[in-house]
Order: sequence, then C-alpha cells, then structure tokens
Amino acid sequence: MRRSLFLLTLLLLGACDSAPKLNIGSVAPAFNTIYMDGTVARFPEDFRGKPVVIRFWADWCRFCEGEMSAIEQVYQRKRAQGLQILAVNAGQDKATIASFMQKIGASYPALLDDGSAITRSYGVVGLPTTYFVGADGLIKAKVVGEADVATFEKIAGELMNAAR
Repeated sequence: MRRSLFLLTLLLLGACDSAPKLNIGSVAPAFNTIYMDGTVARFPEDFRGKPVVIRFWADWCRFCEGEMSAIEQVYQRKRAQGLQILAVNAGQDKATIASFMQKIGASYPALLDDGSAITRSYGVVGLPTTYFVGADGLIKAKVVGEADVATFEKIAGELMNAAR
C-alpha cells in the first residue's frame, strides 16, 4: 500500500509539466497552510528577515525518518540562534503526521499540505527534499534525497551566518 502510494505520488508530481524548476537564487514560493495545532502558517510573511529550512516529507518515505531525527539534533543545537525549520508533509492527514512526529521525537513544526499543493509549487519530485531559504526569501541551497547530520548542519549554519 505505501509503495503504491509512493509511486502514485511520484507519478502525479512528475506529471506536472508546469512544475517550477526552483534553483539556487530562485524566489521561494509563498504559501499559507496550518500547523498541527491549527494556527495559520504564512510563508514568507511570518518569517521575513529570517532564514528558513523547508523540508518536504511523508511517513512512507523510507529515508525521511532517519533524516528527520538527524535534523532534530541540529535543530536542538541551533534553534536558540534562530534556526527555523518547517516540515511540510506531502499530503497526509493530521493524525498520521502527529503520530510520525511523536514517534521520531521531532520538536520542530510540521505543516499540513492538503492535496500536496505546496509540494507541487516547489517542484518536488521525490522525498525527502529540503530547501534552505535565506532571510532575503531566495533559495540558497537545495538537497534532494537524504542528507546526513554533518551536511545538514553545514548548510544550515551557512544559511544562518549569511543572515547576520
């Protein structure tokens, strides 16, 4: 079932010929959605002047669990210095998201992406995909696939240093 869902999602995401090709230097697309607690998340409005890591994931993604646990380690070390992480779930329901975030012990916020509209607007064709967005709203780095702790921490540190 999960494999079928994964293949279907990739097919649907990949079938969008109009999917944006976001690269370093591109403006990060704006979006509105909700956090798990029901409050509204508005990007970039709520994060103006702050660097933000936008992470696309799903619980069926076999590489997401380990990497999201690794991201938590970096988040704990750098959140007091202003590291912002938005874990955008690619189209799953609130109960599934909450269960997964609790299972891995992630304290950074998860956002709902009902119908995967945000995921499509970022041109995501595989999970995990992570965008590192500068305080100026431009994409500074992009990681498609799994990144280890050292790589994530290095890119996040560079992002934060550039904002100072």
